[in-house]
Amino acid sequence: MSIIRLAGLAVVLVIALLFAVFVGDQGPWYFAWVVGTVMIILIAGAGAILLDAQDEHATGKDN
Repeated sequence: MSIIRLAGLAVVLVIALLFAVFVGDQGPWYFAWVVGTVMIILIAGAGAILLDAQDEHATGKDN
């Protein structure tokens, strides 16, 4: 493992620890908020891909 990668991981660890200390008892709420936001983005992206594929198939552009 290179020293730059190790330093980057150390920075991420310090940020995560500071975030956990400042958040305190509200940690589960923030965790659920972050996970929920990521899930919404992923589901919206998958829906857009599916809609595009269905549109291409309906117009006959499918190879």
